[in-house]
Amino acid sequence: MRPMLIGAPAIEPVSLTEAKSWLREDGADEDELIQTLIVAARMTLEAYTRRFFVTQSWRLTLDCWPKSVASNATLCIPFAPFRAATAIRVYDANDAAQTIEAQTYRAPAASEAGRIFFKASPAAPGRATDGIEIDFAVGYGALASDTPEPLRRAILLLVAHWREKRGDVSDDAPPKAVAQLALPFRRERLI
Repeated sequence: MRPMLIGAPAIEPVSLTEAKSWLREDGADEDELIQTLIVAARMTLEAYTRRFFVTQSWRLTLDCWPKSVASNATLCIPFAPFRAATAIRVYDANDAAQTIEAQTYRAPAASEAGRIFFKASPAAPGRATDGIEIDFAVGYGALASDTPEPLRRAILLLVAHWREKRGDVSDDAPPKAVAQLALPFRRERLI
């Protein structure tokens, strides 16, 4: 199972204007730095919470169908919050992609756990590696305001911390408030 980002978020959960206001920054000299810190803070908090904040598109490639698909025709997508399955392709022995028709599966939108329910077990891939591609969307929504406010505040705190401590090596741990804001949204691993 290999995930690949195919469509990055169109916007960040915190705008440059919001971050500059939070930082009390009036000039444009550090706009590029602040924008970079916003992206880094979002990605760091997404990794910590195991959630995606703003809608983005991903592709999951599989060599073969997991046992869950063969036994109960259910595929779990380990990304949250799950928005939609946009395409499922199985490659045949001639290396041609065969798109699975959307009416042959159901993928409940806007669910915590991404689950795709097949009406019947899908065809096995005809090639040994990367024989299955599943495109899907994840995230709280397309707007910055769709991201829960505590996560937006955590991004601002992390941006402020990194901007203040840049170059300092001794005490570079983020403030506890960042983890406290993000902790209620953190998905724990079961495996």
